[in-house]
Amino acid sequence: MEKDIHFENRLDLEELQKSVALIKTEIAKVIVGQKELVNLLITALLAEGHVLLEGVPGVAKTITAKLLAKSLNVDFSRIQFTPDLMPSDVLGTSVFNLKESEFEFKKGPVFSNIILTDEINRAPAKTQAALFEVMEEHQITIDGQKYIMEEPYMILATQNPIEQEGTYRLPEAQLDRFLFKITIDYPNLEEEIEIITREHKLKTTKLEKITHNLNKEKIIKYQKLIKDIVVEPHLIKYIAEIVANTRTNPFLYLGASPRASLAMLKAGKAYAAINGRDFVTPEDIKKIALPILQHRVIITPEREMEGITSSQIINDILQTIEIPR
Repeated sequence: MEKDIHFENRLDLEELQKSVALIKTEIAKVIVGQKELVNLLITALLAEGHVLLEGVPGVAKTITAKLLAKSLNVDFSRIQFTPDLMPSDVLGTSVFNLKESEFEFKKGPVFSNIILTDEINRAPAKTQAALFEVMEEHQITIDGQKYIMEEPYMILATQNPIEQEGTYRLPEAQLDRFLFKITIDYPNLEEEIEIITREHKLKTTKLEKITHNLNKEKIIKYQKLIKDIVVEPHLIKYIAEIVANTRTNPFLYLGASPRASLAMLKAGKAYAAINGRDFVTPEDIKKIALPILQHRVIITPEREMEGITSSQIINDILQTIEIPR
């Protein structure tokens, strides 16, 4: 006599997948290719993480960040980082109100849902440091007063890796607070032709084509749903082994911290969900490992002089660690 097989109830990810597909469709109206970039941006949004976009000028870093915000029905602000930008220009400042005869706090552009910090490495260290607390704790403290940010909260930062004039290198503590660092490359020939063709046919501004799809409540709902994605113990061990290997690797001067392990866990869950699964696979971990780790490690000076990059070392680590099945 055959036994009845009872499958465990799975999470209903249909609504989430439809919403993700709508966002991708809206962004694809303007951005040619870059599918993995869009996947990672949505993954970061659902995993409640911040993203650093790195690439040479003209590869659509800023427009991609603006498109993501435009496709969501949330508040958006942009901060153009410059060498004379002060912390108060970002966080806000206390202003004396003559009518009330007392100081009142005027909120800065960091009070929003999605914040684009353009050319983040152009501001000096004290202005960059102003973002430490808000990136990690979603709050700021000014004059002894604590201000909580409204959820969802996400910082999208851009930087140019080539130009060194008038730039200030981001400190490791700040880099570690970005869930992903995504490197944007040049388009291939076919994509370049498509970009030029679209621009030739364009009659309105790029952003006018985009419509809102997700509101704040739905984003928060999906972020909570992500927490219930199944991660088997052998995958938790796999994540730990990858991160531990960065600390013992002879090519690396500085390895990744436990924050990287937690980032891989959260991002792995979100990446699985947008691909329609309520469980994480080793492939999910491998997909998100590079953008999570490449900015959290430092190569030894000898290897750096040889032209070896952090992404090469991380890919080597992923190949040497046995994939759990």
